Amino acid sequence: MSPHQPTSRPAAGAPGVPWNRQRLRSNNEWLLLELLRTGGGTSRAQLARDTGLSKPTVSAALADLEQAGLVREAGWVSPERGRTAVLYEVDPTAGHVLGVDIGRARLRVAVADLAGTVVARLDVANRGRTADAVADAVVAAAREATAEAGLGAADIVHAVIGTPGVWDEERRGVRYATSLPGWGRPGLFDRIGEGLGTAVTVANDANLAALGEYTLGAGRGSRMFAYLLVGTGLGLGVVKDGELLLGAHGALGEIGLVPLPALAGGQPGVEGAVGGPGGTTLEQEAAADAVVRAGREFGLEGSGGRQLTAKRVFELARAGDAAALRAVHWEAERLAYAVAVLSAVLDPDLLVLGGGIGSSADLLLEPLEQALGRFSLMRPTLAPSLLGEEAVLLGAVSTALETARPEVFERRTAQL
Repeated sequence: MSPHQPTSRPAAGAPGVPWNRQRLRSNNEWLLLELLRTGGGTSRAQLARDTGLSKPTVSAALADLEQAGLVREAGWVSPERGRTAVLYEVDPTAGHVLGVDIGRARLRVAVADLAGTVVARLDVANRGRTADAVADAVVAAAREATAEAGLGAADIVHAVIGTPGVWDEERRGVRYATSLPGWGRPGLFDRIGEGLGTAVTVANDANLAALGEYTLGAGRGSRMFAYLLVGTGLGLGVVKDGELLLGAHGALGEIGLVPLPALAGGQPGVEGAVGGPGGTTLEQEAAADAVVRAGREFGLEGSGGRQLTAKRVFELARAGDAAALRAVHWEAERLAYAVAVLSAVLDPDLLVLGGGIGSSADLLLEPLEQALGRFSLMRPTLAPSLLGEEAVLLGAVSTALETARPEVFERRTAQL
């Protein structure tokens, strides 16, 4: 399934679309609805000027949209000259969407209205020990968030689920989700869809994060933008001229699967070392578990009964702990290799560092820049994520809206 669905509708008279009065009326209504969505409260007269439609046509279309529950009055405007006019706006409560971010450590869920406003949000620990348990936990969290928004399953028009791995439509499952054991088994997402009671799109988490960051964060305006998701896993999302790049099989960006050479023996503390012994994968050498291993190699241990985690390593580094700082530099060295490879292949103008580990860009970016200078002559601009750990979730919501908006329009106008 593609995680990016267009909102445009075929116009009357387009190839394969027969012309008829009903289709023309529908196109006019959709045009007005999109103008209201992007422009906010607008009068009938202004809509007529913006579209070139006659005022009677605009008035009739707005009346139908209002009857369908798609637009509503938003107040009045009193110009210096002329009569007071009614302002119209899209009614965001006409439908709702669900965004889900599935990670090894956390499950994040958001319910949003058609304006993209999040009306309920839930963030829980992922305590599932089996793939079925994780799937059931996703359904439970989504139901709780939906109820918190005062909605039922029937009010959710579409759900988008962000997950590690690549969706395989034929198998009805994901591939390459190495950070979630058993997650690739076919049928799991059908189980989730049945539990949610709504249509579900499955998308790669790094791709959704890239879309979220491009739409709402640091990637805005970039021609060739790459988002490096570094957390319990490692992934890459690429947006070119506003379009997500997926590759021939949807696997573009699975950079975590790339084998690393065992440079300088791959031992922590060795200058220039990148890979592990025998050439392990980039995900094994640069994701959260690798940060913990490096921290222990440099002498860090858990304290106060707490287990050592990647988050704790960065907390200690931020406090000036020498061993933790060495582990951070070791992580930057490995990430620099990844950035060097993707820079040579994609030549992005901007690379945003995101994910749980990427949120520590304040510590990582400087040593990453330095290490990149030793690996590559090609250096994109590096920047921290502005959305932080919300990037995948917001990308999921944004993608769900692309599907839901035209679907709600079709449903409601068909009843007129």
